[in-house]
Amino acid sequence: MRRLADGKAADGGVIGEYNLQLLECVSTLLIIGQWDLTMPSFDIVSEFDKHEASNAVDQANREIQGRFDFKGVTASLELNGDTVQLEAEVDFQLTQMLDVLRNRLIARGIDARCMDPQDPELSGVRARQQIVLKQGLEQKEAKDIVKRIKDSKLKVQAQIQGDKVRVTGKKRDDLQQVMALLRGEGGPDLALQFDNFRD
Repeated sequence: MRRLADGKAADGGVIGEYNLQLLECVSTLLIIGQWDLTMPSFDIVSEFDKHEASNAVDQANREIQGRFDFKGVTASLELNGDTVQLEAEVDFQLTQMLDVLRNRLIARGIDARCMDPQDPELSGVRARQQIVLKQGLEQKEAKDIVKRIKDSKLKVQAQIQGDKVRVTGKKRDDLQQVMALLRGEGGPDLALQFDNFRD
């Protein structure tokens, strides 16, 4: 639309001088890249390092094989994908192996709350148990996290994005308060990490 010198448009409409100046300022800021519309944010995820998990299982196997109370016992831990299979001769040995695995995961920097032990399977002279290492937030867990953040009245926005939660706020301090809320006493009993922090 052609603009006339007196601020009138060719079609007879009038654009206020203030609005014209505002549009020119916005255009200039966008051109020189000084108007950054992004706000501080981070992602709440539930993940673990698969390489470290493999190391933890290897170390747990070596510990079991060297323990006096497992001498002569056929027992093993095997990692397949996101599942660790424990195998022993009796069920109480599975409990001991689970404790060893938990400690080894923690030692490798993995939050043991990612472990989801399934019911033991007993058949004849063998006992087996699968331990699922959880990756990603389930929808129910993600919704609970979003509710906790909203109930806190902090000036942030929380949105579920697949198997993670994106938190956005104007101030970095507000985001840090969200982290403290979820890490603190009474927080969700989940293996949570904070990733992709953007200032």
